[in-house]
Amino acid sequence: MTLLQALLIALLGYLGSIYGTFLLGTVGGWNMIGRPIVAGALIGLILGDVKNGVLIGAAIQALYVGLVTPGMSVPGDVNFASYIGIPLALVSNASPEYAVGISVPLSLLGVAAVYSVATFNAVFVHLQDRWIEEGKLKQATRIPIYSNISQFVVRFIPIFLACYFGADYVPKMIALIPDQLGVIFQVLGGILPAVGFALLIKFTLKKNIELLYVLVGFIMMAVLKMPIVAITVLAAFIAYLDYLRCVKQS
Repeated sequence: MTLLQALLIALLGYLGSIYGTFLLGTVGGWNMIGRPIVAGALIGLILGDVKNGVLIGAAIQALYVGLVTPGMSVPGDVNFASYIGIPLALVSNASPEYAVGISVPLSLLGVAAVYSVATFNAVFVHLQDRWIEEGKLKQATRIPIYSNISQFVVRFIPIFLACYFGADYVPKMIALIPDQLGVIFQVLGGILPAVGFALLIKFTLKKNIELLYVLVGFIMMAVLKMPIVAITVLAAFIAYLDYLRCVKQS
């Protein structure tokens, strides 16, 4: 991996960790490029392998598709999982299942980064309150800039170091892993996305009968081998009919 590629990936990793960027808004922040599947496409574009980048990103996205972060409760961090896990998997020619397996410890490392930044930035919040009370409004408006510096340090630097220096060592480390352990990683990588979908189903389905929709969709895709586009169109039509039914009842 070249220096420029590592810098670009680290910059995207930083932008994907904040909720809104200058001029781009949420399109250039956590809600868009912070998503693993989008990150996979962007990283694949930088490294010249968009197809595998999207495949690995989609696999990691499936794991965290049901992730909910109420308040400051962060059970998992998709930023490090995406912007460290995906590029290292690409340069190592690792499978999507293997990438999911290594994304879990990276996600836990990202949680530590989230809480460290939040704890450190609490100092700026109190400083801003004091400046507002003292009438120093110009200084108070600069607080978001100061707080973003710590975010930049915690996100940009680790991602850059991991991508630039780790790209040479990760393939060698993977080659040293015993075959049995590699199989375990691949099995876990295949199971973990199912956990993500299970969490999503738990949070979205309100009635047990709605599980029939999930079952029918699974049969259409896994058994009948229907195209995903056709299933999506049919699901959208059923959702619209259900919406009309709810409107009439209300």
